[in-house]
Amino acid sequence: MSAGAARAIGLAGVAIAYWFIVAALSGVGEPWDAARYWWLWYPLSLVIAGVGGRLLRRRAWRAGVIVTFAQVPVMAIGGAAGPLWAVGLLMLGVLALPAVIVALLAGRLLR
Repeated sequence: MSAGAARAIGLAGVAIAYWFIVAALSGVGEPWDAARYWWLWYPLSLVIAGVGGRLLRRRAWRAGVIVTFAQVPVMAIGGAAGPLWAVGLLMLGVLALPAVIVALLAGRLLR
């Protein structure tokens, strides 16, 4: 396994743990249902994406996708299923865009 792949897997583990902690501390099944999601948890995830972008270097953009979509396992275990699952994935795609930008900037500007 390459060093880059190992860093991406490590980042995924950290991000999944982060979102599980967010859900547990907030008492919700889906992280974005947390009362502090928009002003605390999501901005902190952008910081994690930036650090991940720095670690992933030339493929920094992946960090934003990894960190944002790490909410999927939390949602699945928290009971998010049914007809709104596709809408949730679309929402994560939109939420990943700022994270991708932050990760790209961190990966390129901090070289």
